Amino acid sequence: MENSILIAKLMGPVVLVAAIAMLKDPDDLLSMGREFLKSRALIFISGVLALLGGLAVVNFHNIWIASWPVVITLFGWAMVIGGAMRIALPNVVESIGGAMLKHSSMVRVMAIIWLSFGVGISYVGYF
Repeated sequence: MENSILIAKLMGPVVLVAAIAMLKDPDDLLSMGREFLKSRALIFISGVLALLGGLAVVNFHNIWIASWPVVITLFGWAMVIGGAMRIALPNVVESIGGAMLKHSSMVRVMAIIWLSFGVGISYVGYF
């Protein structure tokens, strides 16, 4: 449980700030997304970083219990899968990303999901 709290303290505020930025200026995020998808180098580097972060989480926190820590484990595995896809299947990432960018409402939906996750994980980490 100690690792769960530490990871929640690290992960929660980062996700929370990212969600606030997404809500504050969704058009800017859409613009960054388009720029990102044009750069194979950025896709690759982000994949390496996501895979590294995800592996760190699942190696230190592979907890499968019916309680809040499982959310951190699931997020870690999502990072592993997302990172591996960016490295190994950049064309798929470009296709999925391009399809998502066509729907600007997706930014607000994802921002609300991230905001909820960030608030929840920050709360359990700090309070």
